[in-house]
Amino acid sequence: MQHNKWLLVDTPVKADEALKDIKSSSVISMDTEYDSFHYFRDKLCLIQIKTKRKTYLFDPLGDIDLSFLGEHFAASSLCKIMHAGDNDVRILKRDYGFFFNNIFDTHRAALLLGCSRLSLAALVSQYLGIEFEKNKKIQCSKWDLRPLTEEQLAYAVMDTAYLPDLHRRLEDEILKAGLEAEAAEIFTDMAEVVWREKELDQGGHKKIWGYWSLPDGCKERLKRLFRWRYLKAKAINRAFFMILSDKDLFSLSWAEIGNLEDLGDKGLLSRDKIRLLGPELVEILSGEDKSIKAHSSQNSRHS
Repeated sequence: MQHNKWLLVDTPVKADEALKDIKSSSVISMDTEYDSFHYFRDKLCLIQIKTKRKTYLFDPLGDIDLSFLGEHFAASSLCKIMHAGDNDVRILKRDYGFFFNNIFDTHRAALLLGCSRLSLAALVSQYLGIEFEKNKKIQCSKWDLRPLTEEQLAYAVMDTAYLPDLHRRLEDEILKAGLEAEAAEIFTDMAEVVWREKELDQGGHKKIWGYWSLPDGCKERLKRLFRWRYLKAKAINRAFFMILSDKDLFSLSWAEIGNLEDLGDKGLLSRDKIRLLGPELVEILSGEDKSIKAHSSQNSRHS
């Protein structure tokens, strides 16, 4: 990666260096790493910005104030190259209130040109003749843990390494095809996307395997458990499976539970889960709990 000099921006001095470079640039390439697997709300863990000189890795979980990036993301004079950057835009808007102008998205551009294979690796192969693979294990690793590993840092740098050259090729193809107006409209719409929180899937409990085989009383318990899990995940910002799995919900829906001892005797959950969630589950399984009632009445007022 000699052609990809990079700097982990974790001090004010390094942030000043990055700012000066970005200020003097007319084009930057950018990407983010976020954890959408372990959290209810996607957690932003890294921001990558590549200039002609260097790739800067900004740590949003550190002590560096990154608000200075907003001026440059909003600047019409600075082209921001991304690949499938819709969710990057949403999360950066959500966390920092940033605005975006002058975006060029290589995924959207390739789609407009009729490309059938739209992954970054596929487009780099097609247009630049370079073969590289994205390491799925690193992609799904825990980006919120510090320090980041050398493998994670290398992966993050490579995410923007080919975007400048890919941008030039795709922009040329768009000009040749006379699709400038269509591309401009697509990129403008992309800059206006906003983050929306996950909503409760009102019929989601019916999609759990085995639901239709349940007696009516168990179906109602499963519905209450499903809604409770959504509210719990939202409240503590954890993925649904980290609260209870669908299999756990299904098993619990069969259980006649009146107290914590009953819950322990059934052997359906680990001791840790019972310790953390037991009282709430007892309330759910013995009758609809207060949090769900509040959520249901709030929904009915808005409907």
